[in-house]
Amino acid sequence: MILVTGGTGLVGAHLLYHLLLENDVIKAIHRKNSDLNAVKKVFSYYTKNYEQLFSKINWVEADITDICQLEVAFENITEVYHSAALVSFNPADYKAMRKINIEGTSNIVNLCIASCVKKLCFVSSIATIEKSLGKKFITEENEWNIEKNNYGYAISKYGAEMEVWRASQENVDVVIVNPGVILGAGFWKTGSGAMFSKINKGMPFYSEGITGFVDVLDVVKIMIQLMNSSIKNERYILVSENVSFKTVFKEIALKLNKKEPSVKATKLLSEIGWRLEWVKSIITNKPPVLTKQSAKSIHNKHFYASEKIKNELNYQFKPVMETINEVCELFKKN
Repeated sequence: MILVTGGTGLVGAHLLYHLLLENDVIKAIHRKNSDLNAVKKVFSYYTKNYEQLFSKINWVEADITDICQLEVAFENITEVYHSAALVSFNPADYKAMRKINIEGTSNIVNLCIASCVKKLCFVSSIATIEKSLGKKFITEENEWNIEKNNYGYAISKYGAEMEVWRASQENVDVVIVNPGVILGAGFWKTGSGAMFSKINKGMPFYSEGITGFVDVLDVVKIMIQLMNSSIKNERYILVSENVSFKTVFKEIALKLNKKEPSVKATKLLSEIGWRLEWVKSIITNKPPVLTKQSAKSIHNKHFYASEKIKNELNYQFKPVMETINEVCELFKKN
């Protein structure tokens, strides 16, 4: 039986739908008070019979940091898709990210080993890939450097990868995927979904930073293909195209019939912005919208190569503009 962690997140929800097309029963972990209706909503984007598919999920209430709860979830499991993680650029979340992303993954790995799981697929991030200077393309061969990538999220995901590689030394086949910014429908308040919501409300700012973007459907389809293949103990960058935030924001605004962002967020403006957000967060006791790390990252220009996965699976990614158009159409229906 297959186990999915992070099933109530963007990747996990879309992954569950596609796995259920080929499997009668899937076991999925959810935390207490998590929104299972959000998963149904994602299913409804694909089919009118979403209730029937959803009923095939064997939900297990468990936290990946709780071994006792996980032991129940791992009963009769042969394959694991591990997508559960805490994503944050807020320094205040660093300890929580270490606990969930590193310790939680360690627990998953230990139970994979103890349960003789055949294969484990881990959703990591391009944050763990060392960046190249200039326009040189970044590949899986770029080794991560903690001196240069010393912000909390990157450290926690790299630590999680080290735990997954440990599983490969204990007779568990593993594959790791490192997606860029994942674009997909269903979660409009978090991750890239929040970007669509903010632009819909009239976000004025843009930056000329460049990074890799990828459709959530490409991510989950590749994960499933890798798990069904003989490929093991490999990692893959998953990026459709390297595009500027300016271009992405402009296209989203166009498709949503909103005014496109027109104020360039310079480095100076970003420096002022994250400091103001820091003060605001102290006063309101709410997470800052802009942090020191996110203010820096929106100006970086990084170019990622996905040739490895394209060649090994003969895979063609969906163009970013096509993805934006489809996600915007679903956003408007919501």
